[in-house]
Amino acid sequence: MDVKFLSESPDDSNARATDLGIILEIKGKILAAANGDAEDDTRKVAQWSLVPAESSDAYRTVSLEVISAGQMVRKIDMTNVFVVDYIEEYGNQAGTGTFSLKIKQKKEKVKEVAIEGGYQATEEV
Repeated sequence: MDVKFLSESPDDSNARATDLGIILEIKGKILAAANGDAEDDTRKVAQWSLVPAESSDAYRTVSLEVISAGQMVRKIDMTNVFVVDYIEEYGNQAGTGTFSLKIKQKKEKVKEVAIEGGYQATEEV
């Protein structure tokens, strides 16, 4: 899985813009359930991408944790995220398929995004 964090303002800005966008782009493989394993969650993400803007369910809470060698490199918590783009691609060359998800924090909730890191990661049970 590949994840990209973007904190972006308009390219035509000549000073720090108030129009800040916080985006996560996530790409990975769609995994088929095999040998009694549970299905991966890409179907749920695809369904989320279809929720209309008028529904409160269009906005979700998302947490990204990047852990390396027992250290929390980055933890990003986003409270009001919506799907900008969701793409699934299939082919007989790449296995089951791949997905690409672009999610964005609701504009008026950008101040609620929390970014942490640089500490010992704890094991979840």
